[in-house]
This record gives sequence, structure tokens and C-alpha cells, in this order.
Amino acid sequence: MRNFVNVVARSFSLSSSLLSHLHKVQFSPRKISPHLATITEVIDHCKRLTTRVSFDEGEVKDDNLNQMINAVENAPESATRKIGTAYVHNLCKAGNLFTAVRLLQSLCDKNIFLGPSAYNIILVAASEKNDIAILSQVFKDLIVSCQSLPSTSYLKLARGFVKTNDDVQLLRLVKEVSEMTFPSSMMVVNRIIFAFAECGQFDKALLIFKQMENLKCKPDLVTYNTVLDLLGHAGRIDEMLCEFASMKEAGILPDFISYNTLLNQLWKVGRLDLCSVYSRDMVESGIEPDLLTYTALIGSFGQSGNIEESLRLFNEMKTKQIRPSIYIYRSLIASLKKMGKVELAMTLLEEMNASMSNLAGHKDFKRTRK
Repeated sequence: MRNFVNVVARSFSLSSSLLSHLHKVQFSPRKISPHLATITEVIDHCKRLTTRVSFDEGEVKDDNLNQMINAVENAPESATRKIGTAYVHNLCKAGNLFTAVRLLQSLCDKNIFLGPSAYNIILVAASEKNDIAILSQVFKDLIVSCQSLPSTSYLKLARGFVKTNDDVQLLRLVKEVSEMTFPSSMMVVNRIIFAFAECGQFDKALLIFKQMENLKCKPDLVTYNTVLDLLGHAGRIDEMLCEFASMKEAGILPDFISYNTLLNQLWKVGRLDLCSVYSRDMVESGIEPDLLTYTALIGSFGQSGNIEESLRLFNEMKTKQIRPSIYIYRSLIASLKKMGKVELAMTLLEEMNASMSNLAGHKDFKRTRK
């Protein structure tokens, strides 16, 4: 491991005094036994020192890059990722993204993978520089290197496109990624669409969705549910209903998520007549209403003045042993007071207070597919 110490020293441009300090650290194949310092302390010291070293494009030559690669390659197993990620961080901090990309690619060629966190550092740096070329390349490299990407990587990719209107590069990236990951590309493209929607880039998410007509992977239930949700949140209700119809025409059967998305968004914008239409369609399709469904329907009928139907649904859900939430009680009480049925409103208020500990909470609104 003395070779590792020398390589790290050269790579980080260490002083002779720190080099002497490094040589006092003893290494074994599986265990690091420091005499005067731990390897973590030494790495941290090295990372601090790299801030003094210029990593400008012209100064990071092949020799320097090779020294970095050798330092990571010869490092103890437990220190590999820390050292490699430290190099990536400092290269990006100095604005030398190209060399950081080369470093990761070279390490991958040697079957050394630093993990998504190192790639995420470059994704963030590329976003800040609005460098779509590097952003796209690093995301593709990450796709190849990692079997399952964390959601943070998808979000960082999406945020990188916030400052650009270059749809050509975005669609090219999606096409290349879908081809690289086929036959698993459906899941990857769905997660890209979801990430763009999460970042509020609805138009770009829809652009990717429309491009799927030209890809090997076609929209599935998850794709449509994501699109229905983003259109609803964007207030584009007519488009949401249009995509719901297209979904059924494509032979993709809506599930409880699809219907709940429609009902909740229609309720929020006051399209109460359509709530009745789609709730009937849901029941006729054999899909059982859940807590989220009842919340939207009870609120919708109460808001439209049909308090009798709200109360019928309230009793129905309790018969099915679906616990009401405080939101349902409050909605009913408000509607009853508005209709002048104060006595019944007070009765429900007492019932709510008496069963407070047994009311449905946030986790009860989450329902998983069987």
C-alpha cells in the first residue's frame, strides 16, 4: 500500500511533510490500522488540499488524470469511493467537468464504479453551467453503470433542462436511453416523465410522452396515470379527460389511481357533474371506491348541494369498514351547516370528536396495487 500513498500524494500535490504523515499510516489488505491518523482523516486532509490545486482544463493533463485513476485503483477497498468522489467533487468545483467525466469513464473501464453520488455531482454541475451535452452523457453513463438508478438522479437530470428550450437534445437523449435500456426502457422513460413533472416542467414531460409513439416502448398504465396527474395539477382538465379517453381506446384499463386522479382534480376545479359520471364509470368497471374516492365524492356532492347523496356515501363507506378521515367529517359538517341542517351537523361533530383516535390518517390514503 506504500504505492497507494505515493500515488495519492502525487495526485493531490501533497507537501513532503504530509507525505511523511501518510507513510505513518499502516494498511493491510482488509483492514486499515492507523498509528498517527486514520485513512479518513488523511483523505479529508487531501480533499482540503485539492482546493489549493488548479484543476483548470489546460492544467489537468493525461499524466494528472492517470495519477487520479491510479490513486483510486490502488486504494484500499473501503476508501475507493471516497477518494474517487473527492476527485470528482474538486474537478467540478473548479469547473473542469470534462475531466471529471473522463475520470468516471476510465474507472468504469477498469470495472470501478463510484456509485450514483459521484455522477450526481457532475449532473448538478452540468445543470449549473447549462451544459446539456455533459448532462446527457453522464446520465447515459450512469444508466450503463447502474442497474437501478435512485430517484435523485432522475430529478437532477430534469432540473438540468430547466434553463433550456432545446427540445431536440431532450428528445434525442430520451430516444438513446430507451434504446440503451430496451426491453426495460418503459420503466426508465416513465421515471424520466415523472421527474420532469415533479420539477414542474409539464410541457417537457408531455413532449416525452408524445414522443413515445416513435419509440419501441409504448405508454402503459403507469405512463397514463402520471400524465393524468400532471395535467390535473396543471389545471388542464380537458386535456386530462382527453388522455383518459385515449388510454381506454388504446386498450389500457384504468385502475383506482386513474379514477381517483380524475375525481379529485374534477372536484378541485368544480366540475361536479363529471364527478358523478366518472364515479359511475368506476363502479361499472368493477373498481371498488377507497378512502380517496369517497373523500372526493362526498365533497363533490356536498358542494353541489346534494347533501343526501353525501350522507349516503358516508354511511356506505362505514358499512364497508372504510374509516372516515377528519377531512370527510369537516366537509360534511360544513355542507350541513350551509344547508341549514345545524342539528345534524352538531351530531356529526360530536361523533367526530368521540372517534378522533380512530380516524383515518395520511397513510390510509395510500393504496397499493394488488
